[in-house]
Amino acid sequence: MRGRSDGSQKKRLITSVCVVAIFLGFLYVYYGSIFGSSSNGASTLEYGSKSLRKFRSSYLGGDDEADGKQYESSTKVGLEDGEVVPKTFPVCDDRHSELIPCLDRNIIYQMRLKLDLSVMEHYERHCPPPERRYNCLIPPPAGYKIPIKWPQSRDEVWKANIPHTHLAHEKSDQNWMVVQGEKIVFPGGGTHFHYGADKYIASIANMLNFSHNNLNNEGRLRTVLDVGCGVASFGAYLLSSDIIAMSLAPNDVHQNQIQFALERGIPAYLGVLGTKRLPYPSRSFELAHCSRCRIDWLQRDGILLLELDRLLRPGGYFAYSSPEAYAQDEEDLRIWKEMSALVGRMCWRIAAKRNQTVIWQKPLTNDCYMEREPGTNPPLCRSDDDPDAVWGVSMEACITPYSDHDQKAKGSGLAPWPARLTSPPPRLADIGYSNEMFEKDTETWRHRVESYWNLLSPKIEADTLRNLMDMKAHMGSFAAALKDKNVWVMNVIPEDGPNTLKLIYDRGLIGTTHNWCEAFSTYPRTYDLLHAWTVFSDIEKKGCSAEDLLLEMDRILRPSGFIIIRDKQPVIDSIRKYLSALHWEAVATANSGSDSEHEGDDAVFIVQKKLWLTSESIRNSE
Repeated sequence: MRGRSDGSQKKRLITSVCVVAIFLGFLYVYYGSIFGSSSNGASTLEYGSKSLRKFRSSYLGGDDEADGKQYESSTKVGLEDGEVVPKTFPVCDDRHSELIPCLDRNIIYQMRLKLDLSVMEHYERHCPPPERRYNCLIPPPAGYKIPIKWPQSRDEVWKANIPHTHLAHEKSDQNWMVVQGEKIVFPGGGTHFHYGADKYIASIANMLNFSHNNLNNEGRLRTVLDVGCGVASFGAYLLSSDIIAMSLAPNDVHQNQIQFALERGIPAYLGVLGTKRLPYPSRSFELAHCSRCRIDWLQRDGILLLELDRLLRPGGYFAYSSPEAYAQDEEDLRIWKEMSALVGRMCWRIAAKRNQTVIWQKPLTNDCYMEREPGTNPPLCRSDDDPDAVWGVSMEACITPYSDHDQKAKGSGLAPWPARLTSPPPRLADIGYSNEMFEKDTETWRHRVESYWNLLSPKIEADTLRNLMDMKAHMGSFAAALKDKNVWVMNVIPEDGPNTLKLIYDRGLIGTTHNWCEAFSTYPRTYDLLHAWTVFSDIEKKGCSAEDLLLEMDRILRPSGFIIIRDKQPVIDSIRKYLSALHWEAVATANSGSDSEHEGDDAVFIVQKKLWLTSESIRNSE
């Protein structure tokens, strides 16, 4: 009896296992067949079993030797013409869905960096060494949805994409953001403009007596730096006035400010006024703005105000809304008195002061600097100081005088917007470029961008793209060619090439300096399109890893976003081998002759990032 009973139990057990196996096989086939069918607003589906692998990389604190062996065995399948070809990239832990490698607090702790917290060094870039880099794909958060399209995105985003609501509670009395069901809504408020950024912007224009209360001042005010920008509503509402702002904030206690800004489709960058110069050339902005940005402007002999001074154009403005400008308690009065004395020695004058806001104006020429008493602080910067050198350059507490050209012109000499976009910039001669070179570059990229859009047209609609990045922008002609599209472009200039970023700002565009051997200062999933013109060839010459750059581009790119690679054919052939590992798919190819007559041997390759979630993310979203 016992033997027959045991035998029947074994048969039932085997039958049960078979049934379960068949059921799991059915689920695998079913989900595999419907992957990619997500549409706008729908959660992305799991992409294959390979994506579900968790990887404890050395960057995330694992054992270096063991993890290195795991990565090697899991991603490399053999040699092809002497080259190791990846089979799959593992997926980072879901907890790292917002990883910013060079602004990650864990790296600071792991590397035991001794940083001065009082001067914000811990919010500056500190990149992991090669042995501690992440080597895995960054997963989207649970329930991730295709972002809401611009211009609707200015006012609302999906809560699942940035599941952080603490700012809505912390700033509930200031109308920064409000949680409404599945969305986070942005009423346009701020600490000093509870009634909306649009009214606040109009009031600043009114203070300066600009016609029609329009801050663009008939095209003469185009580029703005918003320091401590919050969720960037100030920059968002400037766009309707043909003004573009670089909204800047650190990854600090008010986490995800910049992530919210970019999710909304507003130009923004992670950065801090700490010890290093901001990655922008001198004389880039017509207006700097700080609304209750909680910066101690008097520290270190006014070094942070002097950094703003470096960045402002001749005659540029600094709009400052803060208790020091209006409060009457003893401490605020002391700060106001000392700050007024400092900006006076810097030759700034009060252009307007009303209610909670004061607006200072920078001089048009060097005359005031020359008339100061000998020994006056802050001093003028040394004559051998390059005010446009910014990558890793420390700030100095000195005044950057104007060039001979600006002194003679009594200003920047820029045409009003939009004429300045196609007018040869006054600083062309600084780099040794001619007007003819500029005009040819503008026309060449006009043709190239037209060709790109023809190749993309089967895949995109009018509102598909919003946040674009030109990874090697040169003179900004790629961005200039997109003027009539409803997009904005982050123009990136290599840190070791010609310093053409000043030309880009002179054209009324924005951008930054970067080294693509390192991670970019942005959150994951923040750009819809990346344009990489010879970027891979450039990093190869530096001896940096193309594989690292591919992973970084995947981190930056939104799911369903596009990459346009323009490079040598062998480079593109090499990148093709990584498509399945990255879950990218080819969209279009073209040889350079299709968009211009004199293109050398460049080829064009366009790919699209597929949609995928890990099984853990799917479970969490359910």
